[in-house]
Amino acid sequence: MKNKYYDLIEQSCEFPQEEFRVEDNELYFNNIPLMSIIKQYGTPLKITYLPKISSNIQRAKKLFNVAIARADYQSDYHYCYCTKSSHFSFVLEEALQNDIHLETSSAFDLNIIEELYNEGKIDKDIFIICNGFKRPQYIENIINLVNQGFKNIIPIIDNKSELDQYDGRLEHKIKIGIRIASEEEPKFEFYTSRLGVRYNDIVAFYEEKVQNNPNFELKMLHFFINTGIKDNSYYWNELSKCVNVYCELKKVCPELDSLNIGGGFPIKNTLTFDYDYEYMAEEIVAQIKSTCERNGILEPEIFTEFGSFTVGESSAVLYSIIDQKRQNDREIWNMIDSSFMTTLPDTWAINQRFILLAINNWDKEYERVFLGGLTCDSHDYYNSEPLANAVFLPHYEPGKPLYIGLFHTGAYQESIGGYGGIQHCLLPAPKHIIIDIDDDGEISTKLFAKEQSYKSMLKILGY
Repeated sequence: MKNKYYDLIEQSCEFPQEEFRVEDNELYFNNIPLMSIIKQYGTPLKITYLPKISSNIQRAKKLFNVAIARADYQSDYHYCYCTKSSHFSFVLEEALQNDIHLETSSAFDLNIIEELYNEGKIDKDIFIICNGFKRPQYIENIINLVNQGFKNIIPIIDNKSELDQYDGRLEHKIKIGIRIASEEEPKFEFYTSRLGVRYNDIVAFYEEKVQNNPNFELKMLHFFINTGIKDNSYYWNELSKCVNVYCELKKVCPELDSLNIGGGFPIKNTLTFDYDYEYMAEEIVAQIKSTCERNGILEPEIFTEFGSFTVGESSAVLYSIIDQKRQNDREIWNMIDSSFMTTLPDTWAINQRFILLAINNWDKEYERVFLGGLTCDSHDYYNSEPLANAVFLPHYEPGKPLYIGLFHTGAYQESIGGYGGIQHCLLPAPKHIIIDIDDDGEISTKLFAKEQSYKSMLKILGY
């Protein structure tokens, strides 16, 4: 009878996979021997594998460029990274090695842009797409960059009054975009996004506010789908409406030449993940081209804003099982040496599920368990994962180490969790290491942050 943990995984999905394999009953992640990392750094531990960031960027660029070539599409593709997914310097530096552009969401984002420029990591030709509802400091920082000569900074107009805040304060003509207020997914709590300008108002807004104003050049039409790029009628319907608005606007605005299809490719959150990236890229390009041809309009430059897709699959969080508690006849609790609520807040906030795998003991029999965090909050648990709507792990034996990892956790978790701040129940944030491959093909690791100290927390609290 096949009742070992390896048998369970092998029977449940195709295994090994591109980024996961097992040697001597220990898990490798992107060819990284995780037990060696744990022996060196301990747990709990956050890891970021930098080459995966570049790999995903290059993958998306190839998909769209091939689709453009096959469709004989007459304009180009531009990859933007959404900085809000992860603002860490090592993420931006790795991403920028791939000839990309950036999308920002707030005033402090633009301080990062200045820092990157001062360090020689970007030049003033890079496209900076500025999204979001803009408070005065955000507007101020945009104006400062424009006046410094950043000629491709594009504030995306989120509401009709935003344009007035730039007028008369610019030393150079500024390119702008307009965001369409897209309809939300049918199951959402409201019908229309709070962000952007209504479909029916866009052409009139352009003619009234932009067309005869020498300070502005309308460069881009932008729309964003919160669910990301999915092969469903909702996505294709919103894309079609957006392209039709683009064509209508292009007829009165010759300088308009770019379409930003915000909302990203999904990332792998289960070992049975199945998504046809090639088909989706080709279908997006084909539909944009077809709509433009029907309207007698030249195809626009295509911009995408990929955040989670860029950085999500590069990271993991590793834990130790420090004890097992049997609370009743059916519930066995494996306690981790950290907290899900603080290290992976999306598991608590939006019931997000990540790939969960044991790191060692793959030759042991498996058992169904619940995973509990260390806080005194009843919501600090993890009780299912997409593979089987349950958690199965190798049998736990007191005194024998058992380690687990949750993978593809690189997007949003640090910022939502309040990196470097106060953690729930004052549990310290774990160590964070960066993993790279050096010029000789050897694995290199660097400690980015030590485990959070009590002194840093007490200082924040005023002690």
